[in-house]
Amino acid sequence: QVRMVESGGGSVQAGGSLRLSCLASGYTFSATTCMGWFRQAPGKEREGVAVIGYDGITSYADFVKGRFTISKDNDQNTLYLQMSSLTPEDTAMYYCAAEFVYYGARCRPPPNYTYRGQGTQVTVSS
Repeated sequence: QVRMVESGGGSVQAGGSLRLSCLASGYTFSATTCMGWFRQAPGKEREGVAVIGYDGITSYADFVKGRFTISKDNDQNTLYLQMSSLTPEDTAMYYCAAEFVYYGARCRPPPNYTYRGQGTQVTVSS
């Protein structure tokens, strides 16, 4: 059974930083997967934030480029999202997500992935 558990959310002031973690279990973390983060603010649609493929290639939403970094540690079965220069517009529930893909497949946006965690709240005050 695949399980994903996020941590690291909290409240920070604008300009601050946070690092989110997502501990995954129930499958081989280094398998051919797409993993990513998406977020959802109250009253808004889910939006993809960042993706990392099984090959380590990353992609980011335009609104976080240069501020957020996605990474993973296969030995620790953990996905990370380092967030810096946070703004109040980054306030949302953040979710990690994953799905298995065939070798060579391109990653879809994270809100569409098969597996996801329960989310961790990020609140940025001005």
